[in-house]
Amino acid sequence: MDTLQVGQFGLVLQQAKATLIVPLLKFLVVVCLGMSLMLFVEKVYMGIMIILIKLFRRRPVKHWKWEAIKDDVELGNSAYPMVLVQIPMYNEREVYQLSIGAACGLSWPSDRIIIQVLDDSTDPTIKDLVELECQRWASKGINIKYEIRDDRNGFKAGSLKEGMKHSYVKQCDYVAIFDADFQPEPDFLYRTIPFLVHNSDIALVQARWKFVNSDECLMTRMQEMTLDYHFTVEQEVGSATYAFFGFNGTAGVWRIAALNDAGGWKDCTTVEDMDLAVRASLKGWKFVYLSDLKVKNELPSTFKAYRYQQHRWSCGPANLFRKMVMEIVRNKKVSPLKKFHVIYSFFFVRKIVAHIVTFVFYCVILPATVLVPEVQVPIWGAVYIPSTITLLNAVGTPRSLHLLIFWILFENVMSLHRTKATFIGLFEAGRVNEWVVTEKLGDALKKKLGAKAPRKPRLRIGERLHVLELIVGFYLFFCGCYDLAFGKNGYFIYLFIQSVAFFIAGVGYVGTFVPNS
Repeated sequence: MDTLQVGQFGLVLQQAKATLIVPLLKFLVVVCLGMSLMLFVEKVYMGIMIILIKLFRRRPVKHWKWEAIKDDVELGNSAYPMVLVQIPMYNEREVYQLSIGAACGLSWPSDRIIIQVLDDSTDPTIKDLVELECQRWASKGINIKYEIRDDRNGFKAGSLKEGMKHSYVKQCDYVAIFDADFQPEPDFLYRTIPFLVHNSDIALVQARWKFVNSDECLMTRMQEMTLDYHFTVEQEVGSATYAFFGFNGTAGVWRIAALNDAGGWKDCTTVEDMDLAVRASLKGWKFVYLSDLKVKNELPSTFKAYRYQQHRWSCGPANLFRKMVMEIVRNKKVSPLKKFHVIYSFFFVRKIVAHIVTFVFYCVILPATVLVPEVQVPIWGAVYIPSTITLLNAVGTPRSLHLLIFWILFENVMSLHRTKATFIGLFEAGRVNEWVVTEKLGDALKKKLGAKAPRKPRLRIGERLHVLELIVGFYLFFCGCYDLAFGKNGYFIYLFIQSVAFFIAGVGYVGTFVPNS
């Protein structure tokens, strides 16, 4: 009787597999292959465009009018436009001096620049330190304002918006924005402001990020590879072809008239910078990206900080896409080609498809085909396309080509969180408006490691374990074992290596570990 029941159960399982599982998996494979092709075409197009841009030397100074602002004997310093420099910060104990010092060191007539420190800190000690730093620079003759508010409504967007309400801002023409860990070179304004002065249709001049701690650990090297592609290719191509790209939220200068024309800062999503850029673009404003102007900043070096940052960077764009797609479609001021670029290329492929296909296809569907041999993935979809995409991504950081395998594994691990965040943004689920300020360590890590370490550092296991990564790791390991025992396509090599990457992330052995004080 038991044998008969087992046989019946097996028969039901086989029927369910044939009628439901196999067709469903085949459908998902087709969908994932379609998304892979979309991403592949996007990467190839971007690669071709960046080659043409470099070949024809399409530099901003050639395409746009640019003349250095010169001293005028008659006009004096009034020949220089009035510039506001905003530095939003929140409990930035380790880096506040760096950003304030760099901003106060900008070369610009002292009576034509206002430094505005927007301090949302909740720690009274840090507040006092920041205020004292502002007073120290003010005593040196720097026009610096220390501004606080009663609450943190709207987070960074709310802080920037509140900062623009002060009466002294009305005399300013342009506003430069730097996050608390950014350190612009003294000539930053001399290289950016002329684009805005001599081209009335330019709203934004964006500089490139330069990472001061990219060699701190393997995780920061991986981040450098990802972000270098963004700045080397995506921003460059967007600027040269459509005069549109996403504002990076810092290391940029806005024309205040354009900022106001676009509706100012809004806090309806966690990507207030991208939101403003899209709204300004829909008003017909143009953007310029300067790849040769670099601003030093810090990459998150702890896994916890990086996960929070990636949640915001993935959830926010998806949520913004949901809210603005129809507004973009109905817009009358921009061309259909630019609308297509913003909706399809900028949002759909880069901000949604790229995250989903990386995790769903390579970490869920492809391993599942090992368990269901009736479903086959063509070699071009399993090997050739992802290999090409990976190589095209790597062009931004030639010095890290030898780390390509580690980068692939790490990006697949992070795609789990990016995919989850993307769906949260699209469906406006629980954590859609979560905003956690990215932790900056500055020199704190060096100081702590330089001090005498305790014999037995306390590790909170709960804080280091990440359940989702461990679950995916076990799934991939199981699929690898099954493929090794019964499969014929050799996926087990990839599955075992990728499962190890998920296990390492699952136990929190990624990035820098900061000892307890």
